[in-house]
Amino acid sequence: MGVPKRLTEMQKRFAEFIVFGGPDGPVSQSEAAELAGYSKKRCRQEGSELLNPRLSPLVVQYVGGLKEERMKKFEVSYEGHIAELDRIKQMALKKGSFSSAVNAETNRGKAAGLYIDRKIIKHGKLEELSEDQLEAKMKQILEDYAPLLTGDVVEGQSQEVVEEKKPFIEVSSSSEHTTLETQTSQKK
Repeated sequence: MGVPKRLTEMQKRFAEFIVFGGPDGPVSQSEAAELAGYSKKRCRQEGSELLNPRLSPLVVQYVGGLKEERMKKFEVSYEGHIAELDRIKQMALKKGSFSSAVNAETNRGKAAGLYIDRKIIKHGKLEELSEDQLEAKMKQILEDYAPLLTGDVVEGQSQEVVEEKKPFIEVSSSSEHTTLETQTSQKK
């Protein structure tokens, strides 16, 4: 049979749905085939065959070309990025939105390399420390938490006040009358 020399309209529509999506966003191969007009019964099979380079090299090539075209359209270059951030900053200043202007200028600085976000993540385990390092770490902890361990009052900290509690009388199960007499006799 051989490979066809040009794409059909349905193949072109299929490729466009694959690259650009459908009306509700991205679509799968079978959904793209169904939207392009292929039979509902065979849309899954057609979608797979149309993206197979051995079976449909022209369709795969067309999909690749569309993807490249889309990438060029939305390409981000350094100069364009800086210019766009400056444009956003100027618009924000005109509207009096200083917070947005500052954010745009900060992002321009980050893109230009004027700001460096540095994050240091330290991790390790006590088992990996040497004996001397462990002793130094323990001494540091004892120094930092000495007031808590000794019960000393540190300036600026609150103290807990303990009130003197009154003696508690147990209620006996014999009668309420006896309990009331005991309480009143202690008051005298």
